[in-house]
Amino acid sequence: MTDSASGDAPPASRHIDRAGVVIAAALAALAAVLVWDASRLSSTSMYGMGPEAMPVVVAVGLGILAIANLIDALRGNLPPRESADPKPVLLILGGLALLIAIIGLGGGFILATSALFVTTSAAFGRRAILADFVIALVMTTLIYLAFDRLLTLSLPAGPLERLL
Repeated sequence: MTDSASGDAPPASRHIDRAGVVIAAALAALAAVLVWDASRLSSTSMYGMGPEAMPVVVAVGLGILAIANLIDALRGNLPPRESADPKPVLLILGGLALLIAIIGLGGGFILATSALFVTTSAAFGRRAILADFVIALVMTTLIYLAFDRLLTLSLPAGPLERLL
């Protein structure tokens, strides 16, 4: 169908992407929670920025993402989604649960972050679990050493960290 006067096709009807609106609302809610949580921190700094500055910066970024996502959702400009496969989401959530459990049980940063790395790579379709675990151990050990030795910042220590 073309417009008889100009020869152009009529504009496609746009629809509001409800999932995009929900995602924008979730991002805005997360930003609000971060600002609320940061406002409850006691400032130990006499001058300059205190510990509440970084959550506010992250909240501003989330707020910008929420606004941009909402605009695209209302315009119907978000790309079409693929079918919902829960397996990758469950793998990443399982990895986060492992991270929390390993740190909580005293396993330390290296093992906990390695578990998250392996489950995340599996969620993205990679099946080389042993190779991913070795890569994760090397990377997280280097990260731990950088934070511990160079930046003198402590990370959760476990049996591997005590060997270093």
